[in-house]
Amino acid sequence: MLSSSFDKYKGVVFNEMKGVYSQPDNILGRASQQALFPDNTYGVDSGGDPKVIPKLTFEEFKEFHRKFYHPSNARIWFYGDDDPKERLRILSEYLDMFEASPAPLESKVANQKLFDGPLRVVEKYPAGEGDLKKKNMVCLNWLLSDNPLDLETELAIGFLDHLLLGTPASPLRKTLLESGLGEAIVGGGVEDELLQPQFSIGLKGVAKEDINKVEELVMTTLKKLAEEGFHPDTVEASMNTIEFSLRENNTGSFPRGLSLMLRSIGKWIYDLDPFEPLKYEKPLNDLKARITKEGSKAVFSPLIEKFILNNPHLVTVEMQPDPEKASADEAEEKAILEKVKASMTVEDLSELARATEELRLKQETPDPPEALKCVPSLSLDDIPKTPTQVPLEVGEINGVKILKHDLFTNDVLYTEAVFNMSSVKQELLPLVPLFCQSLMEMGTKDLDFVQLNQLIGRKTGGISVFPFTSAVRGKNEPCGHMIVRGKAMAGRADDLFNLMNTLLQEVQFTDQQRFKQFVSQSKARMENRIRGSGHGVAAARMDSKLNTAGWVSEQMGGFSYLEYLRSLEEKVDQDWDSISSSLDEIRKSFLSRQGCLINMTADGKNLTNSEKFVSKFLDSLPNESSVASTVWNAKLSLENEAIVVPTQVNYVGKAADIYSTGYELKGSAYVISKHISNTWLWDRVRVSGGAYGGFCDFDTHSGVFTFLSYRDPNLLKTLDVYDGTSEFLRQLEMDDDTLTKAIIGTIGDVDSYQLPDAKGYSSLLRYLLGITEEERQKRREEILSTSVKDFKEFGDAIDAVKDKGVVVAVASPDDVEAANKERPNFFQVKRAL
Repeated sequence: MLSSSFDKYKGVVFNEMKGVYSQPDNILGRASQQALFPDNTYGVDSGGDPKVIPKLTFEEFKEFHRKFYHPSNARIWFYGDDDPKERLRILSEYLDMFEASPAPLESKVANQKLFDGPLRVVEKYPAGEGDLKKKNMVCLNWLLSDNPLDLETELAIGFLDHLLLGTPASPLRKTLLESGLGEAIVGGGVEDELLQPQFSIGLKGVAKEDINKVEELVMTTLKKLAEEGFHPDTVEASMNTIEFSLRENNTGSFPRGLSLMLRSIGKWIYDLDPFEPLKYEKPLNDLKARITKEGSKAVFSPLIEKFILNNPHLVTVEMQPDPEKASADEAEEKAILEKVKASMTVEDLSELARATEELRLKQETPDPPEALKCVPSLSLDDIPKTPTQVPLEVGEINGVKILKHDLFTNDVLYTEAVFNMSSVKQELLPLVPLFCQSLMEMGTKDLDFVQLNQLIGRKTGGISVFPFTSAVRGKNEPCGHMIVRGKAMAGRADDLFNLMNTLLQEVQFTDQQRFKQFVSQSKARMENRIRGSGHGVAAARMDSKLNTAGWVSEQMGGFSYLEYLRSLEEKVDQDWDSISSSLDEIRKSFLSRQGCLINMTADGKNLTNSEKFVSKFLDSLPNESSVASTVWNAKLSLENEAIVVPTQVNYVGKAADIYSTGYELKGSAYVISKHISNTWLWDRVRVSGGAYGGFCDFDTHSGVFTFLSYRDPNLLKTLDVYDGTSEFLRQLEMDDDTLTKAIIGTIGDVDSYQLPDAKGYSSLLRYLLGITEEERQKRREEILSTSVKDFKEFGDAIDAVKDKGVVVAVASPDDVEAANKERPNFFQVKRAL
C-alpha cells in the first residue's frame, strides 16, 4: 500500500475511492446515505473512505474475507435449460468442502430506527477557482419506513416516484427546474435496493441564499400534490409506461438471467422471498383496480403524507464548494506519509524497499501456464464459425428505403426513422443535442410539452431523438444521421408514427426560458462527466484531433461542447431570436424524404400491418431539404492537452490513426486489443500503477488506436507504459491455451447478448456504415485464425501511437504542473471547472 519512495500511497481501490470522493454528486450521495443510516452498516462507505483505507491491516483484511466470504453466506442462482441434477451435483462437490459458518447471522443488517426529528448535514466538496456563487447543492432525503415494505406498497411508491420525477413533465421535476433556483436535479427519487427504501430530491447549481428556497419549494410542491392529486392523463401515462416496461422486460445488453437474479437478490439477501420481486402481475392488477375504484388521489396522496410530509426521518444535506479542499486533502495525506516515514528506522525503510520490489515483480510477472489451465474454458470447436445472422429484408415505400427485421418481439414494434444530417451547417453542430431535447421537451401550437409527454407516455413505450455520427472505413467524410427511435405495442403503430411526425414537424422553438433550463442542465451534466468520466472526455478530445467524425462528436458531447454551453448560456438572454431560428434551420436541414430510411423490428405480421402507417408518415415529410448541402471538414490541432479539474486522480489518454501509416484491418486486431488490455495494461497501469482501470480501444471505422486510464494516480508514468506496448507485443511468447482463451474472449464480445430490438438496431448501423455480411464473415475467420505472428506484426502498427500519438489527460493541477516541469511545455493547459 505504501510506496518505497514515500511520495504516495498505492492501491487500486484507494485510487478508485479518491476518484469517487472527487465527484460532488458522489460525495452528496454518500453523505446522504451515511446520515440516513447512522446505526447500521449503510452508515459506512462500502467502497472505503480514502482517509481510512490505509489503516486496514492485511491480517484484518484476511480475517474479514475468511469470516464472511463463505458459502454459508452465499446465495446461489441458476438460470438456463441445463440439467438441474447435474448442476446440483457440481455444486454439492464444491460445498462439501466447507463446514457451516455463523456468517449469515453475524452479517445480518439491522433495521434503522426512524428519527424523532429532522437533521441537517453540511459538507464541502472540491471545486475549481472560478465563480462559485451558484455552485451549492442541497438535497432532502427521507428514510421511508423502519421496515421493508410489502410488494403492493412498494409498487405504488414506484408509481408515485414516476409520477413525481419520471419524465420532464413530472410535476416535482418540472417545478424545481422551472424555478430557476438551480441548474439540475440531484437525488434519484426512490431508492429501494437497500433493506429500507429512501426518497431523495434536490438541486445543484444553487446560490447560497437560495438553499432554503429550494427546501421550501420541495415541501410546498409535495403538499400541493397531496391536496390536489395528479392529472388523470399523467396517471394514465405513468401507468402505461411502467406496465409497458414490466411486460417488455427489456434489459438492454444485460442478460435477462442476470437481471432477474439482481431483482431477486434485492429481497433474498435480507431473507425475504426471492421470487416476490419477479411477480408483478397480481400487484399491478390490484393497483390498477384500486385506482379505477377509488381514484388516484385516494391511492397516492396518503403515500405522500405518510412516507414524506409526516415522516420525521428527514436528512437535509447541503454541499458547499471549496477551492482549497483538493489541495488540503493532498497536503494532509503527504503529512501523514512524512510522519510515518519519520517514525521508521533505517532497517524498516530497507525492509519496505525490499517488500515493495518483491511485490512489483510479483505484480508484473504473468501467471504461469499451469495456473491458467486450472480455469475451465471452452475450446475453439465450441465456437460457431459464422456470425449471428439478423433477418433483413430491404424494400421501399414511397421511394424511401425500408429495412425490416422479422423477429419475435412479443407484439412490440420497434422502429427508427433515420435522416441524413450532413446538410446541417458545421457551426450549428454544437446546437444539435439541445435541438433533440427541444423536440422532446417543448410543445406544439396545440399541445404544451406536458400534454405532449403525457400523450407519448399513454400511447407508446417511449420515443427518443439523437444524432449518430461515425467515421466510415475507407472514406474521409463522416457518416452523420438524426435518428428518431420509438416503440409501441403493434396495435398502436399508428399512434407511434403520428407522434414521431408531431415531434419532427409541429414542435415550436419558442420557449426561451425552457431552452435556458436545457442549457443549464446540459452544462451541469457535462461538468459532472468531466470529473467522473474523464477517460471518455479525453478519448473524444483525441478523436477530434485525428478525424472529422471525432471532431463532430466532440462538438456535441466533449470539452468543446462544455465551452459552447457556457457561452450559449449568456447568448440565450441576449440573442434568443437567432438561437430559435438556428433550431428551425437544423430541422429544415435534415427533415426530408430524400435520404430518409425506416428501420423496423417485429414479427412478420406486425411488420406488414405497420407499412400503411409508415406510408402515411413518409407522405407527410417534405420531398427534399430546404437547405443547401454542406461539407464538414474540421479537426482540432494536434497538440498535447491537459484538461485540469479539481480531482485527486487522473484520466490519461494517448492515441493515433494507425490506418494513416499503412495498417490494413484484420480481425486479429480485435483479439490483440483485448489481450493488451487484459494483460500488459492490467498489470502495469492497474496492478502496479494503482489506477482503477487501464485499457485500449481500436476504432476500426476511423483507424484510431487509443490508450486510456481511469482514476489513475500517475500521469507521465502511465504514458511510458503505453509507449512500451509495441515492444511488449514484439517480445510476446504465448502458448496455444492462452491464445485460444484470448480468441474466445473476443468472440464473446463480438457475439454479445442482444435482445430483438438491439439486433434490429445493430443491423441498421451496419447498413449505414456499409458493413456487409461477407465482411463480418471474413473478420470472424480472421479472429478465429489469429496467431502469435499477428501480435508481433501489430506491434509495428502501434508504433505510430508511441511515435506520433497525441496525448490528452483530464488531471489534477498539481500533477499537470509536475509533468510540465519534468517535460517542459509537454501539455497545453485548459481549465475545465
